[in-house]
Amino acid sequence: MLINASFTERKIVNEYKALLKGRLTEKRYNHSLAVADEAKRLAQKYGADPDKAFIAGLLHDITKNSDKDAHFKIFDTYGITLTEVEKSAEKLWHAMSGAAFVRHYLDIEDEDIISAIRYHTTAKAGMSLLEIILYLADFTSADRDYEDVDVMRELVDKSLNEALLYALRYTINELIEKGAAIHPDTVSAYNEVTLKGN
Repeated sequence: MLINASFTERKIVNEYKALLKGRLTEKRYNHSLAVADEAKRLAQKYGADPDKAFIAGLLHDITKNSDKDAHFKIFDTYGITLTEVEKSAEKLWHAMSGAAFVRHYLDIEDEDIISAIRYHTTAKAGMSLLEIILYLADFTSADRDYEDVDVMRELVDKSLNEALLYALRYTINELIEKGAAIHPDTVSAYNEVTLKGN
């Protein structure tokens, strides 16, 4: 299914919402709605497709509340091999299984939406505008209340590049404090944005 300009006005959005309600906790469902709204807002501000951004935001956590067996069933079915870093970080699994889910179960064919969902947790070098918007919308949605959220919200309305750099630094510092491995995609994204700013 390709996404067109009238997509968010069609009944499929209500079908997706009903699907999410059955798959997610109430908190995670409300988060998905908030990210969809924020992604659409940022898309309108920065010149991305607001309908695609809304759908990516709505579906980005579709497998977030799935158990380990459900994730690995998707991985095994679609030949997704986890790296050692990914195996050690269960928080990353829903991005990979979610991207596969929207492609194979929901028949979404838009590669930008699929990729935005795939990299909304780690980021990566060479992100598209939609990928950046979803990554940042997940940080700045109305339901978020972490310590630096007000700083992130100010930055995201000022500059996507500055907001992305701040978000990547925040993520890397948090992982270091926890003694957790940092995904190579996150490091690559950070290096790219840092070098771009110099």
